Amino acid sequence: MQDRPEDVPAQAHAQPSPPPGSAAEPAHTPTPEGGSQAYPAQSPRPDSAPGNPYQVPQQANAYGPPPGYPPAQHYPYAPPPGFSPPPGGGGAGRAVLWAAVGAVAASVLWAGGIHLLGPLGGDPDLGGYRARANLCSSVDYTALRTEYAEKDSAPTHNSLKHKALDQSYCSISLKRTTSSAYSDAYLSVQMDLHKETDPSAEFTALWSEYNQRYDDYEVEKVSGFGDEAYLVTEDTTSGSGTSGSRAVILAVRDGWMTYQMSWSVYTTSYGTTSPPDIEDVSRWVKTDTRSTLEDLRSG
Repeated sequence: MQDRPEDVPAQAHAQPSPPPGSAAEPAHTPTPEGGSQAYPAQSPRPDSAPGNPYQVPQQANAYGPPPGYPPAQHYPYAPPPGFSPPPGGGGAGRAVLWAAVGAVAASVLWAGGIHLLGPLGGDPDLGGYRARANLCSSVDYTALRTEYAEKDSAPTHNSLKHKALDQSYCSISLKRTTSSAYSDAYLSVQMDLHKETDPSAEFTALWSEYNQRYDDYEVEKVSGFGDEAYLVTEDTTSGSGTSGSRAVILAVRDGWMTYQMSWSVYTTSYGTTSPPDIEDVSRWVKTDTRSTLEDLRSG
């Protein structure tokens, strides 16, 4: 056995402990309870190896793990909370689902359009009525001739034809006898065919509240004529009935067709006699309206 020189220190067989704070010692992080938690030391990055004098060494996080990422932003068009996709998952399933939702929404809008604007691309509800260039040829006033025997040989008429509206009008002079120099009363008839918009709301507003326009008029809703009908009457005569005026109007809506037959008289036209009562004329106008509408529908 060879003796070692006295000036050479003995070979250490035990690995000395690393000094405090060295890279080999685990880092300790304070915990909320006052203790510490050990985290393994981080390995140096390759680019921080010796020989790169401009590399800033990465600092260890002395306060624990790095903070988490900010919460994800809510996508405004995402399904509502709690929504579960159909079985099968995946983008295809979601696409099918939202396509179905879109179809339902489109159906609702389509139905709303039909309700508000009428049949989209379909025919208007004209109830079989047809426009007349000469409405007077289709007006039947046989019942009124109970009082006015003389038939008007030259009634006046006009018409309008448009893609949105067909309108026909007729005016007839009523005379009791051939000796009448002037008309004893007047009769007018008008038919409108609404081909693009449903007139029901406007028709109801106009005729059901007709007495708001004139204090002397009375309104009565009647049945037996189309979808809706109103009888409007006026009587301003007094005493013996030789002064003032009387009027009867029957307004009818049948689908998108609207119609009015109007009778009016000034008592001065009758001289010393009184014109017929409102009740009688109302009955005659109803009878003549029914027959005239039948002719306008069938011809």
